[in-house]
Amino acid sequence: MFCLLLFLAASLSSCYNQASQTPDAWSLTDKQQDSISFYSTHHYTQNFNFVVKGDSMVLYELRSDERGDNLAYQGEDSVVIPPGERVVVADIVYVPTDTIDSVWVKLAHDQTTQGWIQESSMLGNVKPDDPISWFIDFFSDSHLLIFLALLVVVGAAYSIRLIRRRRAMIVHWNDFNSVFPMSLTLLVSTAAVVYATIQNFAPEVWRHFYYHPSLNPFVLPPILSFFMALVWTILIVSIAALDDIIRGFSFGEAVLYTMGLAAVCAVDYVLFSISTLYYIGYPLLVSYFVYAVHQHRSLKGESYRCGNCGQRIAHLGICPHCGADNV
Repeated sequence: MFCLLLFLAASLSSCYNQASQTPDAWSLTDKQQDSISFYSTHHYTQNFNFVVKGDSMVLYELRSDERGDNLAYQGEDSVVIPPGERVVVADIVYVPTDTIDSVWVKLAHDQTTQGWIQESSMLGNVKPDDPISWFIDFFSDSHLLIFLALLVVVGAAYSIRLIRRRRAMIVHWNDFNSVFPMSLTLLVSTAAVVYATIQNFAPEVWRHFYYHPSLNPFVLPPILSFFMALVWTILIVSIAALDDIIRGFSFGEAVLYTMGLAAVCAVDYVLFSISTLYYIGYPLLVSYFVYAVHQHRSLKGESYRCGNCGQRIAHLGICPHCGADNV
């Protein structure tokens, strides 16, 4: 749109003034071109805000060498930035003499607290100053993911065992006549596959999203837009499923069913996230869709309520909840 307006303005002005154009007014300096090139590959540039995480971060001083055209690390003076403090990128330079990491970044905490650090050291000690980026950073920790995976497996096994012992309802196996719980499990599984697909085939797209996150699917690249649309749909379907659960069960039964639904969703997410990294998740997702839809369509609707306890039952006869005989 801006280019179109610029073109129209130039065209209209040419009707009144046939003087030569001034391309120098629109040319970029070498530093600006370098900044744009750096941003396209590193996803941040000058004036970008970070937050220090983990341990304190040490900033050093860079001084010109004897030739005056290159910068060399001197290392006598240093500044320590504690965790949780915000810093801004003040400058970025290349140090050809540094064989470990030639990219050095100048960070500023305030007017007096400034210094330089190698980019490789900086990235491990900072995160973008955005709540969504913090969330991504928190759940990207490998040790945390292993712990959560084990927690999910143990929690799901315990929940499903508890539900089966009490003969309570659970999605897919002993469900009730609502499409939302089944839809929620399928949406979570699909989102896990899409997320793993991004990690496999478009890691730079996710990296850029990490630095510049948005919850608006209409401003994101297609695959991220689809993933974000799934996230919003999961939120909406979760509310709808919870409403049906509350309406269809007593408080105790609703808690058990919700625990079972959460356990199945958690297992689905872990299973499809890991399996898709090895390309097994794609056929597995198709099979899961077929199985879930078949199970839901084959379930008998609970058209009756027990005359003694008021719980829903699939047919007349002995109530599985209280043992009363319904005729």
